[in-house]
Amino acid sequence: MKTAVTHQFVQVVPDKLQEGVLYVSMEYATVIHKCMCGCGKEVATPISPTDWCLTFDGDSISLDPSVGNWSFPCRSHYWIRNNQVLWWDDMPQSLIDAGRARDKRAKTAYYANRSELPVKIAPVLDKSESQWPEDVIRGEPRDGLLSRLAAWYARRK
Repeated sequence: MKTAVTHQFVQVVPDKLQEGVLYVSMEYATVIHKCMCGCGKEVATPISPTDWCLTFDGDSISLDPSVGNWSFPCRSHYWIRNNQVLWWDDMPQSLIDAGRARDKRAKTAYYANRSELPVKIAPVLDKSESQWPEDVIRGEPRDGLLSRLAAWYARRK
């Protein structure tokens, strides 16, 4: 069964989500939507090298991998391909647990390797000549994706 969806690129996701709309926030690197089964639960799919990959072909959105809402009562499982929801079968808990363990290992390996990469820090700039944010001027690290996503979610409540 296929279900058509639409997408909207937004800076901040609206307080009230519409059914069948994928809200894409590039600033927060995430896609938010209501569960496609109709249960009304909000689904967040962070876009990152260890989470979901967003493809926009100029007309439609695709997400990879599938969306498995295993912690929801509905346990819906679907792919989003070219603004179409492609329904998939439920998965046994053993496969869900194995997938979660694999994802955790991939995140650990990815971020462990990232800490070994050289870090570029913005030079300290004269405040009078700059429009840069204060943390960049001071050479402080910026908040990561999870911190920005948590702050965004807190502002929505």
